[in-house]
Order: sequence, then structure tokens, then C-alpha cells
Amino acid sequence: MQIKFREYKKQDFQTLKEIIRETWHYDEFSSLKTASKLAEVFLSSCLTNYTYSQVAVLNDKVVGIILVKDITAHRCTLYNRYKQVKSILKLYLSSEGRKICQIFKNVNEIDKQLLNDCHRTYPAELALFAVSSSCQGKGIGKQLFQSALDYMKYRNLKEFYLFTDTSCNYGFYEHQGMTRRCEKEQIFNINGQSAKMNFFIYDFQYIIS
Repeated sequence: MQIKFREYKKQDFQTLKEIIRETWHYDEFSSLKTASKLAEVFLSSCLTNYTYSQVAVLNDKVVGIILVKDITAHRCTLYNRYKQVKSILKLYLSSEGRKICQIFKNVNEIDKQLLNDCHRTYPAELALFAVSSSCQGKGIGKQLFQSALDYMKYRNLKEFYLFTDTSCNYGFYEHQGMTRRCEKEQIFNINGQSAKMNFFIYDFQYIIS
């Protein structure tokens, strides 16, 4: 097993999109076509929101990514903004896509409320963290997370936050020493069925010696 770590490259997009579709179980509440478009929207949105990237490559295949944003230093490129807008428009072309967009909008509002409820101002955000399910348990996630901490130390960022929910392995963050600050329960109506989810904001205070 040969694991390499490097910065994100544009050619990583398609593989990472599939990892996100799988990780967030988009296929469970939409068609495969819409799930793929939704993953594209999510990933392209995250790529408008970072200053540091690290991609895990196992045997020449991309298997994970972590993105961190130094909020003060962040500047979004025109290319990444264009990719985000284009992906959103593609999702809006179908009625199913428009319904999914409304759910996404609700989630964004929940995230904003969680951040507001914390009554804290953070200098950094962990904007994206995903590892292929086929590679979980191999220590790849821990190495990616440690690379983010190393970046924080280098940038003298003593605290950061992230959003997560019950569709993810949120217990990982507690094992890494993060603290759950706020939580909100939400019931969504998806394809005629009710689905309950809990949304969290976690933070980490990094002791810099």
C-alpha cells in the first residue's frame, strides 16, 4: 500500500465527485443522474472556499481530500466560481434537481444558524473532508487531518470549525479532540418520506507552542 499526499489538481475533480456522492449517500434520495449533479455542486462549492488542500492518492488513485480555509487570507478564483455557478445551473435544469436545491438551501441556513448560535468568531474553517469508504480504517483520514493541523500551526491559526451531520462519521472528529459546540435537529420531506437529521458544528483549539 503506497499512499502519497499532494495538493488538489483539476483532474482530481471527477474522482472526488464520486467519493462525495458515495460518502453523503446522495443516491438514497435522488436518481443517479441528480445525485451526480448534486455531488458536483457540493464539490465545486467547497472549491470556492479554501486556501489549503491536500489529496490522498493510493496506488495512483485519488481516495481522499481535505480543504481548509484561512478566512482572512481567502480569495476565490474566477475559475472556481464559474465552475460552481455552472454546476448549480445544471442541477436546476430538472424538477428533481430544483427540489434538491431547496434542501441544500435549507442545510445552508441551518449551518448559518449553528455558527451564529456559537457566538464565536473563528479564523479558519475545515471546508471539506472526505475519504473513500473503500479506504477507511487505513489511517488516511488521520493523516489528512494531521496535515490540516500542521497547516494551522504554520499559519498561526489557533482555532477552526467545521459543519457535519448524522449522515457522516462525525464521531471521528471527537476522537481527534474536537468539541461539539452546537446541534440542531431537522426533519426533511424527501420523495414523500420524512427523514430526521442532526446537524453539528465542531471546533478545535490548537495549542501552538
